[in-house]
Amino acid sequence: MKGLRLYVRPIEATDHDAVGAFLGTGTPPAWGLLGKLLGDLVAVVALEITGDTLRVQDIFVAPALRRKRIGRVMMREVEQLAAKLEQRRIIVDDARGAQEFFRRVGFENSEGDRWVRVVA
Repeated sequence: MKGLRLYVRPIEATDHDAVGAFLGTGTPPAWGLLGKLLGDLVAVVALEITGDTLRVQDIFVAPALRRKRIGRVMMREVEQLAAKLEQRRIIVDDARGAQEFFRRVGFENSEGDRWVRVVA
């Protein structure tokens, strides 16, 4: 992994079959980012814009590549995207067991399972 660069870009219409298969649902998110490593799909972040908020609906990293900083890179890209779109906050409504991950990447638990990060 060391020295390899994760390529992150928006999900396009031509990616829908590959993203659906990667997620195992067959249905790709309506909008989001994908991450590729050496040309292989390794991460997907499903996003939604609501008002002044960028909402992370889901983040998925290939199980074999977890704990390799791929999730952190994806969330850094989400933050940069939020800043470009002039969104003030990034919200994760349901961390589903990933509370420690979201805390490490700068989110704060505001109420229940909702995690919030203010975009600088």
